[in-house]
Amino acid sequence: MKVTVFSTKSYDREFLEAANGAMAPALRHELVFLESRLDRTTAALAADSDAVCAFVNDRLDRLTLERLAAGGIRAIALRCAGFNNIHLPTALALGLPVVRVPAYSPHAVAEHTVGLILTLNRRIHRAYNRVRESNFALEGLMGFDLHGETVGIVGTGRIGAIVARILHGFGMKLLGHDRYRNPDCEALGMEYVDLPTLWARSAIISLHCPLMPETHHLINADALAQMRDGVMLVNTSRGALVDTEAAIAALKSHKLGYLALDVYEQEERLFFENLSEQIVQDDIFQRLQTFPNVLITGHQAFFTRNALAAIAETTVTNLSQLERNIPCPNQLNLEGAIAA
Repeated sequence: MKVTVFSTKSYDREFLEAANGAMAPALRHELVFLESRLDRTTAALAADSDAVCAFVNDRLDRLTLERLAAGGIRAIALRCAGFNNIHLPTALALGLPVVRVPAYSPHAVAEHTVGLILTLNRRIHRAYNRVRESNFALEGLMGFDLHGETVGIVGTGRIGAIVARILHGFGMKLLGHDRYRNPDCEALGMEYVDLPTLWARSAIISLHCPLMPETHHLINADALAQMRDGVMLVNTSRGALVDTEAAIAALKSHKLGYLALDVYEQEERLFFENLSEQIVQDDIFQRLQTFPNVLITGHQAFFTRNALAAIAETTVTNLSQLERNIPCPNQLNLEGAIAA
């Protein structure tokens, strides 16, 4: 199968080529790597391929999908877990099977989440910069003990459960909210509660749920108003779970005491690119950067060698299963998408 891989970085190519090369010769694919993002203006670049491979900030809306299908594309492989960037009903109506990578290294995202909590709480990033300038003053660097505090985890699937296990090791009290209770989390002593209760009781709130219509702007002005003053909010899931303008207002009023983001709702114009020689035109993002109690990383929570290897291996296996008409457990359908 000839596959055009969009949004390619050097590390994507390295791991996809390694995974493809490890396959039996009959199962290998012809991979064509493009730096361009996939959208309606670039869909024609895949015209002579059998499939496309897309990432989180590629935009597969109705028109893009129609142009891909008209160009002969027969399958779509997402090398990520989320699928909010594809209009799935259109893809299925056009007869385009869609596969994804539902799990790669949940430890990578969970560990990054805890790293953000520790860094922001103890101001490690600010202390690092101070010491490099021979400033050893401690004013402004005070944190709080995690031990004995309450963390609210929204979404207790693979990633949320690992975050719970790590923070339980710190001696934190665990609150959880999910459509389905996780027995592993309950074994840690997690108390499942409704969202208003979780908002009100948590010193730290960490988001680990998919972006769906019902979770869009889950964190909005109303939700923030129900939270404790000075709460820490951490989002390593999907940017649009958080209404950024509402979060800025909460930072200004001191309702939010800490905000850690690895994702941002308008990130597709920013993340994964070197813009250091440009003036960033996103005024909301620039506003976020002015707060001393905000910590942002550029969608790197997944970025470990273990995760990249797993993503690549699953992606090429998904493609081989589609090519050989073997049922693929990672293929999306409308029922599965809603359940996820």
